[in-house]
Amino acid sequence: MFINFYFLFCIAEDTYNFLINWFKRFPQYKDQEFYISGESYAGHYVPQLADLVYERNKDKKANTYINFKGFIVGNPLTDDYYDSKGLAEYAWSHAVVSDEVYDRIKKDCDFRASNWTDDCNKAMNTIYGQYQLIDIYNIYAPKCNLGQTSAASVVDKALEYSDHEPFRRRIRLFSGYDECYSSYAQEYFNKADVQRALHANVNGMLPGKWQVCSDSILKSYNFSVLSILPIYSKLIKAGLRVWLYSGDADGRVPVIGSRYCVEALGLPIKSQWQPWYLNKQVAGRFVEYHGMTMVTIRGAGHLVPLNKPTEGIALIDTFLLGKQLPTHR
Repeated sequence: MFINFYFLFCIAEDTYNFLINWFKRFPQYKDQEFYISGESYAGHYVPQLADLVYERNKDKKANTYINFKGFIVGNPLTDDYYDSKGLAEYAWSHAVVSDEVYDRIKKDCDFRASNWTDDCNKAMNTIYGQYQLIDIYNIYAPKCNLGQTSAASVVDKALEYSDHEPFRRRIRLFSGYDECYSSYAQEYFNKADVQRALHANVNGMLPGKWQVCSDSILKSYNFSVLSILPIYSKLIKAGLRVWLYSGDADGRVPVIGSRYCVEALGLPIKSQWQPWYLNKQVAGRFVEYHGMTMVTIRGAGHLVPLNKPTEGIALIDTFLLGKQLPTHR
């Protein structure tokens, strides 16, 4: 019960308290428009924090009022059913697995179930096995091929399935281009002088080394919130600006699943699916709903600002200005 409470409420509460104290320390920013953004599992954290800020803002006379206007999330985990369905469909539609494997998944997997059957896990492990050979976070990027301490081995370990740890498949890995970035980062953050400078592991008594993905945290994490869509509906109805963007080369939280999530909200369409442009090239596509915008970034993986920084800054600028993405070359 403590774990449930902590992960459902304390992360948002702690972040909210940080914001309140930050505005107290820097009051010159208190009246500025405030937006929240994040990527990947921030698909949970950002809307939950946004909901908390919205609720606390109902007392406009309180000295804790934040001039909150909206949020934007990228390649976000949003709804367990649609995200899982999208992961399988994306792998098949991008030739990662065969028709036979995809047929088995459609036959054996009920992604609405909280626990997958053995047959479903076996079929899905075929996808994860193929993704061990490439970068799941950008399927067209090179894979890190360093030794056993590299990011590649971290991914391989993270994608292994265990009956006792059915949610290992949800691990995130921050990797980049240099594709072995996270391996270098892991080595750097395990240096004693770096840890001292960060006031981390001060007494040097913590067991093992720092890892990009922590098994101990993962094992204690309770994935009890399976959908954030109700928060979307609530905050869209409240009139907040809400955007979702997706790098279309991400196999881990693929654009297909995000499209399913957005369509499930049942919002009326304001402008149809169409390309947007940057430097006279198609940068992606977008669709505008009454209350929400969904954007894709062509050729980007799980971390859009890392893979496509120019497109990323154009996207965030447009969001903050409340404008429409450019529709002409």
